[in-house]
Amino acid sequence: MAPPTCRYLHVGMHRILLREVVIDAPRDTFPATRDFWAAALLADAHQVPAHPEFTALLEPAARSWVGLQEICGGPARYHLDIETDDVAAEVARLVGLGAEQVAEGRTWVVLRDPSGLLFDDVPAESPWFAERAREVG
Repeated sequence: MAPPTCRYLHVGMHRILLREVVIDAPRDTFPATRDFWAAALLADAHQVPAHPEFTALLEPAARSWVGLQEICGGPARYHLDIETDDVAAEVARLVGLGAEQVAEGRTWVVLRDPSGLLFDDVPAESPWFAERAREVG
């Protein structure tokens, strides 16, 4: 069977990078989940002062950032953050590829991939974005 063909929606030149894996854990299991992943990835867990629902794992044994988010409802899950220097253009491209826009956050957009998995499109802010990002368009 031939691999599926990709559909690209031309929306202008911008760059993208898979920035972070986020572990979404319900409030009742959050401390144990945080401690487990910190130990598993040999990292120090630190709550993000400006956004206390988020915990960063500092210096994990990983190529990308790894974080945890305390969620108020629903099952535990993972989600990916894709960073870009043009959120609107990247959302349009991803929707053209088959994603569904679900919600908008403070600076990000939540999308659902064709299999139902959630992910975020976020503004570029990682220190390695300029070096590792790939050009789209």
